[in-house]
Amino acid sequence: MPATPRIAIILGATRESRFGAKPAEWILERAKARDGWEVELLDLKDFDLPLFNEVASNAWMPTEDANARKWQEALARFDGFIFVTPEYNRSIPGALKNAPDQAYVEWNRKAFGIVSYGSVGGTRAAEHLRTIGIELQMAATRSAVHIGGGDFFAVHPLGGDPKPMEAIEGSIGNSADAMLDELDWWTRATMAARGGSAALDTAA
Repeated sequence: MPATPRIAIILGATRESRFGAKPAEWILERAKARDGWEVELLDLKDFDLPLFNEVASNAWMPTEDANARKWQEALARFDGFIFVTPEYNRSIPGALKNAPDQAYVEWNRKAFGIVSYGSVGGTRAAEHLRTIGIELQMAATRSAVHIGGGDFFAVHPLGGDPKPMEAIEGSIGNSADAMLDELDWWTRATMAARGGSAALDTAA
C-alpha cells in the first residue's frame, strides 16, 4: 500500500508583529482538507535556531548544535513542504534563509510549494526560495499563492479593518488548489523515486 505523504507548512516569519501566521493557518486547513495527506505546521519560532555556525553542511559532517539537530530531525519526518514567507527588501526573511542552511540531506529530493505575501505578492521572495531549493536538490511547484495589492491590505492589519483569509479566496483560491495539486504530484513522484516515505529514506 502506498505511503501517505507527510507535508509540513513552514512558517518563515519570526518577528513579534508577523502577519504570516494568518496565511499559514489558512493554507494548513486547506491542505488538511485534502484526502491522503498528513499535514503539520512547523513554526521557526519554536526551534530557536542559531545563525549557521557549523564547520560544514551536514552533507559532509554531523551538525554539532543541538537545536539545529532538532530541526533536522523534524524535517526528516516529512516528504514535502509549503513555505509561507513575507517579502523583506525583495527577498525572504533572514530567519527563513538560515533555516534551510541548517540542514541539507533532510531536504534532498523532496518537493515544495510557496505561499508568499507583501510587495507584488512576495514574488521576488518566492523566486529566491526556488533558487535555494534547486541547490538543496528539491522540486518546486510551478504554481504558488501570492498575496499582494488589495488582497494583502484586505486581510492585513495595515489595511485598518482586517478580514479573514476566506474574504480573498476568490482571488487566491484557484492558485492554492493548483499549488496543492502540483505538490501532491511531485511529492508522490519523489517519494516513489526515493523508495517510499521520508522515514524509509532517512533510515537507509
